[in-house]
Amino acid sequence: MKSFKFDAKSMVLLGLLTAIVAVFSFTPIGSIPIGPLVITLNIIPIAIAAISLGPVGGAIIGGVFGIFSFLQCFGIGVLSGMGAILVDINLPFAFIQRFVPRLLDGFLAGLIFQWVSKLTGVRIACFITGFCTALMNTAFFMLSLVFLFGNTEYVQGLMKGKSVIPFIISFVGVNALVEMIVCTIVTGAVGAALFQAKLIKAPEKKAAVR
Repeated sequence: MKSFKFDAKSMVLLGLLTAIVAVFSFTPIGSIPIGPLVITLNIIPIAIAAISLGPVGGAIIGGVFGIFSFLQCFGIGVLSGMGAILVDINLPFAFIQRFVPRLLDGFLAGLIFQWVSKLTGVRIACFITGFCTALMNTAFFMLSLVFLFGNTEYVQGLMKGKSVIPFIISFVGVNALVEMIVCTIVTGAVGAALFQAKLIKAPEKKAAVR
């Protein structure tokens, strides 16, 4: 795994992406509420951090998103109705459910980009990483919701007797699909531009063993 360097380029990118996450979190720009869920654009900065700064950079921006997402449970920024309910049920679990999935999403997205870019090249890997970032965000968020709050009356009411996988698919539905499409297109386009500007380097190929 490529090591993360806190150099000038990395700090500038982290600062810029953190600012974008803050704008998306604290204004209606980055959140499209549909029922109890929200279509979020914050996964895009996570994906861009993952492709430009690697797993550690992806995890940092994912963690920033997780913290801002937790603050939204208290109405700081765009209020999360579900988050507010979860905080009332169990505050520590609510923090874990909001923070850990996003941090893990960014870290794994960085690993996916590094692996896929060696197989397909950087440009295609950017699109694939964008798709995987959105997919993992939904999967981790919903699985942690069921794991941490599945026994509560609130989540049982949402599940309506369904098992975990059918519940997740039916509950996120169009939201997840829109997030995946948007994140794939935008991340792919931005990643290709960063590669063209030489802000993303092509993976080094191992010398053949003779």
